[in-house]
Amino acid sequence: MKKTVVALRTIPALLMALGAGQAHAAGFNLLEQNASGLGNAYAGSAAIADNASTIYFNPAGMALLPGGNFSTGLNAIKPTFKFSDDGSTLPLGITRGASRPATGNEGGDAGKWAAVPNIYLSHQLTPRWWVGLGIGAPFGLTTDYEEGWMGRYHSEKFAIETINVNPSVAYKVNDQLSLGLGVNWMHIDADYRLATPAGFHPVLGPLDLGTRVKMKGDAWGWNAGILYQATPSTRLGLSYRSQVKITADGTTKLRNRNIPAGIPAPNANWDAQATIKLPDTAIFSVVHDLNTRWQLLADISWTGWSSIPRLTIENSGPGAQNADLELKFKDAWRIALGANYHYNEQWTLKGGLAWDQSPVRDDNYRPTSLPDTDRYWLSLGAQYRHSKNATWDFGYTHLFLKKTDINNDSDLAKRGLVRGTYKNSGDILGVQFSYRF
Repeated sequence: MKKTVVALRTIPALLMALGAGQAHAAGFNLLEQNASGLGNAYAGSAAIADNASTIYFNPAGMALLPGGNFSTGLNAIKPTFKFSDDGSTLPLGITRGASRPATGNEGGDAGKWAAVPNIYLSHQLTPRWWVGLGIGAPFGLTTDYEEGWMGRYHSEKFAIETINVNPSVAYKVNDQLSLGLGVNWMHIDADYRLATPAGFHPVLGPLDLGTRVKMKGDAWGWNAGILYQATPSTRLGLSYRSQVKITADGTTKLRNRNIPAGIPAPNANWDAQATIKLPDTAIFSVVHDLNTRWQLLADISWTGWSSIPRLTIENSGPGAQNADLELKFKDAWRIALGANYHYNEQWTLKGGLAWDQSPVRDDNYRPTSLPDTDRYWLSLGAQYRHSKNATWDFGYTHLFLKKTDINNDSDLAKRGLVRGTYKNSGDILGVQFSYRF
């Protein structure tokens, strides 16, 4: 039987999106850095400052927290990414330039449950100075398609975890104005898997190798904020988090998957390195006490996703070549509105709406590991004051996303075309415990 084998020294452009979203904030930013804001769709996040998680959203908010404050919580996120094919094709490199329909299944639901924990501690040193520490996971992704799906040359599984350690300080200038500053140490751990085309068998069809990239890295950034009490009932917050430029190191491994005996299919191990600038963000928030029962909240935020125009992996070793993927991410905006209703001394009811813009520019640049689009948040929550110093917060959000087209032909020779539609949605459940001592 005649067999055609693609040179193994050329690997496909690996999508090394260092950090990507579940079904939360658009892109791959994890906005869920507490659960107390979840019920408001995170409206007012840089001005509310009702527990120690303000360290992440605006460190100046510590000036509203007398004494010592502790807060910890967990958000459980379940995105749904279901692909329907509409003309996907195999890589042209294994079909001698002929366009052949992609083989395999449609991938099932690529969204998986993920848990996003957080913990914060603040302490008042003097009447004007506060210090604090926050630990969370500001970026993360898990997409996992069924084995043998038709877009396997683009992505099969992508999982990323981050840890961010954020020591902070706040200074109360006067009764109206407070300032905050923090430094951030971020660690990132990525595991990416996909199929590599190795040839086309006239009976067996496409012959695949399995490619796996594992990388780790860390870097430093900073954040700052301003809190201003404009009137006794209105508070303004402005915060900024810097870019974090991370260089991650690891390995790229190539292994035989379904190539029969007699066809060369050598294993390969290469050293791999990638550098990426994770985006900066800015938030402006307003909190207004309408009366003793009603509190109104609003947010407008910006994320500088254009810091990631492309992703490049530098591979070193026999037969290895660098891989480059053009993404052309655009900067994105988010708008949120929320309200709190103080039912009685123990219970506060919460609600919120938000529009969240995706950094994905269009269908041609939508990656299978991040089939992202604009989404709308509908959020509900409640706070229960267990005692004078202890509170529990509960929140739920459903994310509505329209059907999302993909027409990714970024590398027809090695990766083929993924064309079709994604049906996406998401659900988030959160709980937070806060204590003042």
